[in-house]
Amino acid sequence: MAKSSPSLLFLPLVLSLLLLITPSTNSLTHPTDLAALQQIKNSLTDIPSAAHFFSSWNFAAADPCSSFAGVTCSASRVTILTLGTGLSDSPGLAGTLSPAIGRLTELTQLILFAGIVTGPIPPQLAALHNLKVLSLTNNRLTGQIPLQIFTLPNLHTLDLSRNHLSGDIPATITITPSLKVLVLASNQLSGDLPRFLPDHLLHLDLSSNLFSGTLPPHLPPALRYISVSNNRLWGPLNVLDDDSSSLTELEYIDMSMNRFSGPIPWGLLRPTVTSILLQRNNLSGGVPQSPPWNYVVGSTVDLSHNFITGELTAALTGVESLFMNNNRLTGVVPEGYVESVKRGTMKTLYLQHNYITGFPLDVGSALPDTAAVCVSYNCMAAPPVGLAACPASSGDQASRPEYQCSAFHNSSTSNSFN
Repeated sequence: MAKSSPSLLFLPLVLSLLLLITPSTNSLTHPTDLAALQQIKNSLTDIPSAAHFFSSWNFAAADPCSSFAGVTCSASRVTILTLGTGLSDSPGLAGTLSPAIGRLTELTQLILFAGIVTGPIPPQLAALHNLKVLSLTNNRLTGQIPLQIFTLPNLHTLDLSRNHLSGDIPATITITPSLKVLVLASNQLSGDLPRFLPDHLLHLDLSSNLFSGTLPPHLPPALRYISVSNNRLWGPLNVLDDDSSSLTELEYIDMSMNRFSGPIPWGLLRPTVTSILLQRNNLSGGVPQSPPWNYVVGSTVDLSHNFITGELTAALTGVESLFMNNNRLTGVVPEGYVESVKRGTMKTLYLQHNYITGFPLDVGSALPDTAAVCVSYNCMAAPPVGLAACPASSGDQASRPEYQCSAFHNSSTSNSFN
């Protein structure tokens, strides 16, 4: 029988070793992605600082996928692109976003950290059908949001906040059914709010824009956070009521600094909601006669600077920070509020600039040092709480002039018979 050559015997072992020491072609960046990265770098630059984001982007490197800062790959394709260091002491990047980003077709996350990047959002991003996270915050992007972005089938998070974007947004965003987080705050967007939103949307922030009109007829039932503050919205807040057992997950509501009118929805005052910010609107009517809230750490209700009338009910005695100042409240404050302050569960109680006639606290009684209670400029001849805890905006008068109180109460009594 012929003997095997020693070289043939060792061939499998040699091949195995070669596979271990030879770089796999799968680890090399795909040529299309490599060319796109080159164009992306050409359109952006580091703002001079100690941190140089692009210092590692050496296109002579064997494998940019493993050496470029902010680049993550899978099977030679770029899947995550993070532009900028995100460090607090880094000024970020300048320049513009290259349309070449749209050629990174396997991209699942595109993140641009704070900087001074200008120009439009490239509409070519609509080609990124695998994109789940698009975050381009705290820059100087301008122009309209490309409508095609709202059609991306896998988009989970869209955050374009704190830019200079303008124009309107689609009336219907349900065509992106996977969207869970939509943040467009602090831009110059205008027009109506979307009338239809994805059912699974959890977080909606459209604050500090130029939106007008009314709230959508329905809000997503899964919604936990909503902020549309500092816009030009008007109309009633009926959509926030809980008559249909919807919005059971809602925890945070900020609709302050708009032109909303009508009564406070009774459905808002329920255990799941811990923050209600409705200040500086045109709300009227009284505080709902619902059972007192259970105390929740950090809970806040701000109904200040409205036209709320009647006596303060016991509904809000469990709130940690309550702002009811600058309304038209009357009568005596329920004892439950004083007891909450004494227990230390209510840390802030602002009732200044109303027409309240009594606060059930003996003159000279001590309140916790951590409590901030202000009842100045009401219709009490001798308020039992001084001005020390009041904000400077409340003024230095302890009580309203008698003629204001008489005129208001006489007017209220006269109106009650009409």
